[in-house]
Amino acid sequence: MRQSRKTRSLGRNKRHLRVRKRISGTNQRPRVSLYRSNKNIYLQLIDDTKGVTLASLSSIKAEDKTVNKESSKKMGIEFGEKISKLGVKKVVFDRGGYLYHGKVAAVADGIRESGVEV
Repeated sequence: MRQSRKTRSLGRNKRHLRVRKRISGTNQRPRVSLYRSNKNIYLQLIDDTKGVTLASLSSIKAEDKTVNKESSKKMGIEFGEKISKLGVKKVVFDRGGYLYHGKVAAVADGIRESGVEV
């Protein structure tokens, strides 16, 4: 039997809160938060001790409007280079309640490829 859309999003929110209880970004190791909508992916680098967003990137302003695994990996590489310029070497990856598979894993791999430890 197929889950309703509301039940699916409530399950993702529950998973996200469960993960967020254990993950927190610090000044030395900020948190990379990922949100995936139907058409776009949004990334934020967050310092939870101060409650400040240090950097952000979304696929809305990208030249390539398609969001697939290849473009997600490019986005991860671009975000990794952006946060490397800020002097960040290590991050904590917050998958936002999504499965670590497909686009989410591609973003994390792209961040790793740019030289940032995830």
